[in-house]
Amino acid sequence: MDLEMNLNAPHSMGTTIIGVTYNGGVVLGADSRTSTGMYVANRASDKITQLTDNVYVCRSGSAADSQIVSDYVRYFLHQHTIQLGQSATSKVAANLIRLLSYNNKNMLETGLIVGGWDKYEGGKIYAIPLGGTLIEQPFAIGGSGSSYLYGFFDQAWKEGMTKDEAEQLVVKAVSLAIARDGASGGVVRTVIINSEGVTRNFYPGDKLQLWHEELEPQNSLLDLLNSSNPEPMNI
Repeated sequence: MDLEMNLNAPHSMGTTIIGVTYNGGVVLGADSRTSTGMYVANRASDKITQLTDNVYVCRSGSAADSQIVSDYVRYFLHQHTIQLGQSATSKVAANLIRLLSYNNKNMLETGLIVGGWDKYEGGKIYAIPLGGTLIEQPFAIGGSGSSYLYGFFDQAWKEGMTKDEAEQLVVKAVSLAIARDGASGGVVRTVIINSEGVTRNFYPGDKLQLWHEELEPQNSLLDLLNSSNPEPMNI
């Protein structure tokens, strides 16, 4: 009965999402695990959603809630772009998400991070947590994995990072959260947004750095059984 309840539970992105500004733009990053109770419903989901050509959003919380908010905002921003004849700014996109999140705060269970670049303000990161607060920050972290990362970011983030430094920081942070948070996992996806456009990168789970007491990735449990010197399991 418990298993059946878990399988029928709403899809939730117990997640790690990150947005970081650097000298010239922003880097967004996320893991890819979508869970349904204790069951992994999707191990390779894409939690970084395009809103406009120059603005993306990282989604956490209820998968359904975050997707419908993203769909509405994308529709409104498309209209906005047609009316003004130019792409919407990151601030406009973040304010639309804030408006939807705040006006429906009793029904929505989603936290989002908006990141983008525009010619007026450059690269910007905005966090919209549960309840619809809008916070502009040099970096933002969210989802269940963020609990393990606050101290790390206080130590590792610095002003004026290069693009490569910012992306390496994001990938390292997501891999740290994956190592500790059971609701985060899979692969790491990043999106880099700057004056030159958008670059998407993909980091497979078996290529990520291993942390304390993590096991080497295996294709199958049979690989462990067939190894010449299998280590005994400690219980």
